[in-house]
Amino acid sequence: MNVETILKNKGRDVATIAPEASVGEAVALLRRKGIGALVVSGDGEHVAGILSERDIVHALADRGANVVELPVSALMTPRVFTCTPEDSIADLMGQMTEQRIRHLPVIADGRLAGIVSIGDVVKIRLEEVEWEASNLRQFIASA
Repeated sequence: MNVETILKNKGRDVATIAPEASVGEAVALLRRKGIGALVVSGDGEHVAGILSERDIVHALADRGANVVELPVSALMTPRVFTCTPEDSIADLMGQMTEQRIRHLPVIADGRLAGIVSIGDVVKIRLEEVEWEASNLRQFIASA
């Protein structure tokens, strides 16, 4: 299985926010969409950074409530790990574990083509394990 499999199931919609938008706007968007991270992009196609709930919580602890007035660019993580539609689920699990990240924007032909979360990876892996177990049960029953 690969990233394309996940995107076919969940869709390619990515919540983005401009670097100059306020953190307050980002918080509202995260809540409205019920998601944990936003891709920071000025044009919706190229990744400038990523802003997660964790980034916001850490900034609140360090700087106080006025962080909601800062631009997203002040809190975003500018070094973004990405993947491609061809990458395997096993590769994603390894990268997410090694880098301690929960979201990977998907890049195809140099443009933003989706986003994969740790929840997406766990879901597809569970489906894969259930399919394998079902096939093994059928094989054993027919033997």
